[in-house]
Formats: sequence, structure tokens, C-alpha cells
Amino acid sequence: MSPPDMNATSQNAAVPLPPDTIIVVPVRNMVLFPEVVLPLTVGRPSSVAAVQQAVREQRQVVLVLQKDPENGQPGPDDLYRTGTVANILRYVTTPEGGNHLICQGVQRFQVTEFVEGHPFLLARGLHVPEPAAAGPEVEARFLVLRGQVKEVFDLLPQAPPELRQTIEATTSPSLLADLAATYLDISAKEKQELLEATELLQRLDKVSKLLAHRLEVLRLSAEIGSKTKASLDTRQREMLLREQMASIQRELGEEGSNKQELATLDKAITEAKMPPEVESVARKELKRLQRTPEAAGEYSMIRTYLDILIELPWAPPEPKGIDIAEARRVLDADHFSLDKIKRRIIEFLAVRKLAPEGKAPILCFVGPPGVGKTSLGQSIAKAMGRKFARVSLGGVHDEAEIRGHRRTYIGALPGNIIQAIRKIGARDCVMMLDEIDKMGTGVHGDPSAAMLEVLDPEQNSTFRDNYLDVPFDLSRVVFITTANMLETIPGPLRDRMEIIPLSSYTAGEKMQIAKRYLVRRQLEANGLKAEQVEIEDAALRRIIDGYTREAGVRSLEREIGRVLRHVAVAFAEGATGKKLIGVDQIEEILGPVRFENEVAMRSGVPGVATGLAWTPVGGDILFIEATKTPGTGRLQLTGQLGDVMKESAQAAFTLVKSTAAALKIDPAVLEKSDIHVHVPAGATPKDGPSAGVAMFMALSSLLTGRVIRSDTAMTGEISLRGLVLPVGGIKEKVVAAAAAGITRVMLPARNRRDYDDIPEDVRKALEFVWLERVEDAASAGLQSEAS
Repeated sequence: MSPPDMNATSQNAAVPLPPDTIIVVPVRNMVLFPEVVLPLTVGRPSSVAAVQQAVREQRQVVLVLQKDPENGQPGPDDLYRTGTVANILRYVTTPEGGNHLICQGVQRFQVTEFVEGHPFLLARGLHVPEPAAAGPEVEARFLVLRGQVKEVFDLLPQAPPELRQTIEATTSPSLLADLAATYLDISAKEKQELLEATELLQRLDKVSKLLAHRLEVLRLSAEIGSKTKASLDTRQREMLLREQMASIQRELGEEGSNKQELATLDKAITEAKMPPEVESVARKELKRLQRTPEAAGEYSMIRTYLDILIELPWAPPEPKGIDIAEARRVLDADHFSLDKIKRRIIEFLAVRKLAPEGKAPILCFVGPPGVGKTSLGQSIAKAMGRKFARVSLGGVHDEAEIRGHRRTYIGALPGNIIQAIRKIGARDCVMMLDEIDKMGTGVHGDPSAAMLEVLDPEQNSTFRDNYLDVPFDLSRVVFITTANMLETIPGPLRDRMEIIPLSSYTAGEKMQIAKRYLVRRQLEANGLKAEQVEIEDAALRRIIDGYTREAGVRSLEREIGRVLRHVAVAFAEGATGKKLIGVDQIEEILGPVRFENEVAMRSGVPGVATGLAWTPVGGDILFIEATKTPGTGRLQLTGQLGDVMKESAQAAFTLVKSTAAALKIDPAVLEKSDIHVHVPAGATPKDGPSAGVAMFMALSSLLTGRVIRSDTAMTGEISLRGLVLPVGGIKEKVVAAAAAGITRVMLPARNRRDYDDIPEDVRKALEFVWLERVEDAASAGLQSEAS
């Protein structure tokens, strides 16, 4: 350390200080008492300037405690009004810029006025003299206080001998009280209250009371230490705090309070009928729990683990018979149509009945939203007489949500599979793994990889959850998964499941579902009875055709609910009698028709073709529009088309050029015109090769001037040789065409294998044209030349 540079504040020295003032140094979290010597570090610029001014002029300072220690710039209102006048015995600075001083308290000081306008605070006030120490009451309190201080030193062997000697040599009651308050383990606010206690008896009483509390704590600590010292050895040093807690529990009479709880856990482990390996782990954890104090954080972790182990259904389930006739009745009662799906489910149940211990396949229902995938799983559970559990996998991107967290983490839990089984309490439940195609991959692992073990009959009999860390048999669980599309399911996971596709509902099927299920369900939901309201078939047809455009029936049920809520309002207002809802009332309640048949309107000009598309929510129709402008033979494509669809358009344009002569197209038109192909609904991304035939037909219609039949829609991929190649999603596309008012569809001849999958009522309503080559499409789809 080096002496301070007194010239560094020559500017401050030039400011004269009033002679009746004293320099104020605000301090944090410390109180200086008279006659006590304490070190002090100052860092605030104003405090440094104050100390240097005092040292330069050999002035005293007054140390005043600030009310808020976090305040970096305390003003007069932020300081207490009682402080201690102090002499600066020594002041040094360090090379790092620190300022240190040693102060000795002189006398209490009562501030009457703070003086501002200087680089630091000044104060005017009164010096508070120490009261005379006389009288038997003072002497008695002095003796009691001295005895308390000596006992404290006896219980604190690490106390400095010099401090003990100073205390024993003190004959002044006020000085003894101030010394005890200085080294007493109390807050700065409590020390400030002792500093402000100018009346000696009051001060002695306060210090004695605080010392009495401290002595009680020290005595109890010493007693606990003496009781536990004999049980310590070198290997158990870390058990000190636990033994002390045990001693405290014995003093409070709480020893053995958890014996009954431990006995209950022991009985529950026995009754859980765990496999030997699992029961061994459970009893080992129970012994750890017995040795762990209840206040320890590990206690709750072990207890939660044991509770989960006990609650899981370990015992082998009792065999349950499967009534095939009853299962067929349940499926027919809960679901309309879906004959192929029902047949496969009945086969599945028959195999489970004949071979209950066999490894059944994992069924995966794939189809658009709202076609009944989840409710099929519930029907299977009902038909088998088993409990039903549903686990949603949509948005899951952490492997721990399948396998669980390791118990080393605070708040760890088992994975969703084990939690579902624990909640439902059955090891032979039907578990629906919903939206398996919507699992993601994140930084915490790939949950689809964890599902490989869950859905593999060869492995899931020893499924090991990270939290349980013991094998759990999942082989008796009937797993059923659902998905909207297969493309996002990894190949190895898809290979473990038997895919059962569910297609879009036709208008006729929707009509039957509405009459049999939806209307009844919405009547109950809205507090109505069947004798109060009736919806005519024509009204239901109008809702299906004019207000919904979906593969399933969710929107249809919502619209039926809107109609019935309108009726419910009338009955709530006192209406009586039966309400009949017809076509006329539908538009009054639901507003204008939302979906109209645009096919005839948009197909009446050359260059417009009606295509068929597949989407994750079912089939749809789309329009291919082509026009020409003077140019150099360029082809322009718009409508947010994907790369595959753009290539289909290029192939169709090349094919039209190569067959120009057969189509009677003037080559000069191709050379002197730019062709623009647009697919409306430009905000919707589109891709795939199945629009090749529609592209070819739109270009052929444009360049020949012949209009494509407005009642015809088409799909199919094309090759440069003019072949029409097969595509997927035929059922969905054909159903969408029928719903849109199309009466004639042109399909690839190699898709005849999909004809039987098309609903019978749709087959009867449509004319099918099978295409081998694009020439077949041109001859069947183009009308005679325009006049």
C-alpha cells in the first residue's frame, strides 16, 4: 500500500467548509460504536473525497448508517439521524485504486441538519455524552451482561484471546454494552437501534436480551454436537447434519414418526406381486428410505419412485374372453360403413381370441382428420372388454417423453407409455398412440427411435423405462396408432406396423353418419330431445354440400350443432311444440352457402382443365388454366408449383409439341406464342406428378381451340412417349370429384385395381374413362372444334 495523494483533490480543498459542521461518511451494513476500532473501505467518489478532506484538515468524521444498502447515492433522507463521531487513525490507498481507513469511535452524534452543496454531505448536530454509570440497577445489569459475554466466549473456543482480555478488563457498563453489540451476530438495523438507545438501562437490557437468545442457540448447538460426536467416524463424516437433525427430532418427541408409513410401503410392495428382479430393487430403495431423514431432498425422490413402482400393474392380467358377435355389433353400432376396416378388426380380434399369448400385429389407421380413427380404437377396446388409454404423440420431440427421465434429475418422471399404464391401472389395455406421424426430432434425441422398442413385439416384453430402470412387460398391451400421412413416419417404424387406410367419406356416407350419430350427439350436447326438433334430410344434404368441404365429419357436426343451438335459444325463451328444420331455415341460420359448384362456370373456355388432387385431408379438385400471348414460344408456370409439378408441365408442353400434327395444331402458333400455365389458389403449395394429364389437356385445348367437357375431371402421370402412368389416392380423388358435381372421370388404365375401393354409390354416379395414352384423353375429353 502507498500513502494517499492529497494533491489529487486540490479542487475539493479549495471549497471552504463551515466551521460548525462535521463531515458525513455514509456506511453500509455496519455500525461503529464509541471506543471501538474498526477497519473501513470506501469506494464511492463522494465518500473518498470526504475522507481525504478530513485527513487533510485533520478533522473528525461522523459515520452514519444508510437505510437501504443497495442505494449507491444516498441523500439526507436515506440516512439515519444517529451516528458515531470517529477519528481516522490511518488512511491508505492501494495500487488497484482502493481506499482503506481505520476508524476509532469517539462519541454518539445526533444529526439535526444535513448540509448539501459540497462534494460530500456535511452535518450539524449534537454530541451525545455517555450517561453516568451509577446505581445498583446499572451495576446489576452490568454483572449479568459480563456473565453472558463470558459464557459466550466459553461456547466459542475460536474467539480471539485479545478480545476476551479486553472484555474482562472493561469496567464501564456503556463500553461493555457497545463492545458486545459490535461483535454480536445481529443485523445492522438492530445495531442501529442499540446505537440510538442513549439511555443506559434501556441499552443494557436490549443487549442482554439479544445475548440471551444467542446463548440459547449456542447451548443447543453444543448439546447436539456432544450427542452426535460419539457416533462419528472417518467414513460417516458427511452424516453430521443428518445426525444433528435426528437429535433435534428426539428432543421434539418426533422420533419414529414415519415407522407406520414405512410399514405401509413394505406391505404394498408385497401385495404388488412384482417380478423378483423388480421387488429386489424396490426393497433396496425402501431400506435407503429408512436411513434417509424426511427433511432430506433425497427422501421425496425415493418415496415418489416407490409409489410409482407400487402403483404399476405388475401382476399378470386375468384372461378375458372375446365375443366376436358382440364385437361386430359394437363396431356396427359405433361406425357406419368402413366395411373393410371392420373386417380387418374382426380378424384381429379372432386371432387374439384363439391365440391370446401370441404376438398380435400393431395396427396403424391412416387417413384424413375426422374419419373416425380414434373412435375406432375406443370401439376395439369396448369390443375386447379392456380399458382404453390414449397417448398423444403430436409435437413430441424429446426421447425422454417416451423412455422417461433418469432419476438423477430433479423432477424426473416416467415416459408417457408407463404413465398411461399407471394411470389406467391395467397391463392389458388398448393403447392408442395418436398422431404418430407428427413426432419431431430435437436436441434431446429422436422419439421415433424410442418407439421402435415399444412397437416391436419381439422387444417390448422387456421395455426398460429410464426412470424405472427395471424391465416392464408391454407385450400384453394392444397398441393402435393413427396418422394422417405415412411420408413423415420413418421407414423402420412404419415397417413394424400394419397399415390400414381410412379414406374420405362420400356425401351419402356423411348423410347416414349425420342421421345415425351426429344429430343425436348434438341434441344431447345442447340439452334438446328428439321430440323437440327434427332436421329434414334435404336440410342435412344442404349442410353437407353447401357448408362443408372436408374428408371427415367434424365440420359437419359443428354446423349441425350451430343449427341446434339456434333452436335451443327458442326453447329457452319459452317456445313450445316441435321445430322442423328445412332447407329454407338452413340459410337463415348458417348464412349464405359457402361452397358452390364451380366446374361448369370455369370449364366453358378453351385452355381450362379440371384435375384431381390428393391432400392430407382428402381429395380435391383443381383447375389448370392455360393462355397464350404473342412471344417466342416460352412456357411460364405460376401458382406456387413444386419442382415435380413444374417438370410435369414441361413434359406436357413437350408432348403437345411432339403430337402437334395429330392434334392439328399449327406449328407457327407454337413458335410465335408464349404459353402461360396457372393453377389457381396461388397461396397453397402444390406438387406431384399426377396433374400431367390435366396439363396436357389444358395445353391441347388452348392450342386447338377445343373446349374440354365441363363434366369431366382427370388425373394421371404422363411420359414423353405419351403413356398415362398410374397414380395414388384414386379413391379420395374420385370421391372429391363426385362431391364437386363431376359426372365423368378419366383415370390411368393401370389404376383399374383401385376401382373396387371406390364406394359403390360413387361408382354408380360416375362414368369412368380408362386411359392408356394421352391420345385417349384428347379424344374422350375434347369437344368438337369451336366455331
